[in-house]
Amino acid sequence: MPPRRSYDQYCAAARALDAVGDRWTLLVVRELLVGPRRYTDLHADLPGVSTDVLASRLKDMEQRGLATRRRLPAPSAAYVYELTGRGRQLLPVLEALAAWGAPALEERRPTDAVRAHWFALPLLRHLAAAGAGADAEGVVEVRLDEGCFHVRLTGDQDADARTYGDGTAPDGADAGLTLDAGTCVAVSRGELTVGQGVRQGRIEVTGESVLAKALREM
Repeated sequence: MPPRRSYDQYCAAARALDAVGDRWTLLVVRELLVGPRRYTDLHADLPGVSTDVLASRLKDMEQRGLATRRRLPAPSAAYVYELTGRGRQLLPVLEALAAWGAPALEERRPTDAVRAHWFALPLLRHLAAAGAGADAEGVVEVRLDEGCFHVRLTGDQDADARTYGDGTAPDGADAGLTLDAGTCVAVSRGELTVGQGVRQGRIEVTGESVLAKALREM
């Protein structure tokens, strides 16, 4: 790989881009926001990245204090990568990028890969707003045809207090959402609230928790 170069500008934005401005880096962060991931899992969920580029980006992220690599306890011999506290501070950056990019999600192209948990970033802020408005917190499990993911919300909208993960919620969910990808995009764009989707028959909300009720009334 060619040597990394700096913009050599005494500017906060330039320094940030020195750290995460390379192609693929922020998408690696997106994957690690899900939680600790093995190299093979990262490669599988980053279709199009070469093994050399992925290894280089992970090494750069370790050197810059954004991610760490650790070995799982016995009997597993696998290593996983995970974000540091500074790496997790990129969540609102990715949320802002997802919100800005949501209008570009027109009809899915034949070449477009998709993973269910990729919808977590644009949805997270909308779901957090519903929870904050009702002073509700808990775990929401989101089910699409492409798979499922879960998000953990607290009673405020602090980005540091919310997380998401791939697959079903390991300890159960307080509310469930079932919808299709097109409806998910509409919610992400702010064109549709969850409550409106429920009333139109496009979204099913399950659960009787305060959080489930708040989602129905968005």
